Amino acid sequence: MTKLQVGDTIRFLNAVGGGKVKGFLNKQVAIVEDEHGFDIPVLISECVVIESAKEEKLETGEIPNEVENEKTGIAPISEIRIEGHKEGEETPEGEKITTCLAYLPIDKKNLSTTTYECYFVNDSNYYLFFTYLCRENDAAWKTRYNGVIEPNTKIFLEEFDKSQLNEMERVCVQFIAFKANKPFELKNPCSVELRIDPVKFYKLHAFRENDYFDEDALVYYITRNDLPERPMTISTEEVEHFLKEKEHTDREPLRAKKTAKEEKEDIIEVDLHIDQLLDSTAGMSNAEILDYQLQKFNEVMQENLHRKNQRIVFIHGKGEGILKSAILKELKAKYRKCYVQDASFQKYGYGATMVIIK
Repeated sequence: MTKLQVGDTIRFLNAVGGGKVKGFLNKQVAIVEDEHGFDIPVLISECVVIESAKEEKLETGEIPNEVENEKTGIAPISEIRIEGHKEGEETPEGEKITTCLAYLPIDKKNLSTTTYECYFVNDSNYYLFFTYLCRENDAAWKTRYNGVIEPNTKIFLEEFDKSQLNEMERVCVQFIAFKANKPFELKNPCSVELRIDPVKFYKLHAFRENDYFDEDALVYYITRNDLPERPMTISTEEVEHFLKEKEHTDREPLRAKKTAKEEKEDIIEVDLHIDQLLDSTAGMSNAEILDYQLQKFNEVMQENLHRKNQRIVFIHGKGEGILKSAILKELKAKYRKCYVQDASFQKYGYGATMVIIK
């Protein structure tokens, strides 16, 4: 059995890099300080000891005792609690991790002078050990907050004023997901960099209705349904592709811009509830019903694959999440280039998925 102890120098088994063990989050996760001084949560099974410390070793099956926790500053998971969270509240949708940063003005009526609050939202059934950072210059990152957030909740990170906006233009959220005292599906560690637009903090319409707060908020998603948001960088290939598309567009005759009503009508709605597809399901098993729904889903996708930027809303209902999971699996296997997101919560609740053809 692999053994680790505080002070061990390790390298990562399946990734470049390594560092020194500073402590343990729980019996599966160690906290490793890398060469840049950042604390990174790492699965113990992914650590290879290259230089052992001379202290007494801790077996991976043990959680560090109170003395070790005082030394590392990390509380055992049994002591980590967030007000308002009830242990055991899980949803089928929560097995896919959706996270975001939300910025709210303290005084919405005075945007020129107000301060702002920043929250991290965890819309999933998982605990997240996370770090919120900002980039101070071209090379250095600064930790603004780190900790553990419980499932299906939000946590206050900081309050700031407009004088701090410039230093927050580039932010990064990193996290590792786990569940306490129960089996769970292993998730990939996440690291997403975002570019925050300071100008939006001066515009009232930038703060919008959202799923997580009663107040309007400026929301930046980190992940949606386990998929990290695309990094805010543009490659050389993308620039060349954009220029070619622009040149082609410039040659085409000018067309009138679409009205808001026409844009709305461009969305194709497909209701996959079986009673909307068939008059009767007599004699059909649940598996046959699901196969028929997926057949209709694939028919619509194939018919529209050539229509770039076409938006299609598939209404699957909330239910037990079986149809939604099957649709997401089909999208990942057959339509990887398409963009996927939850459809309008205000209109569909959790019962629909939007696909944008790319």
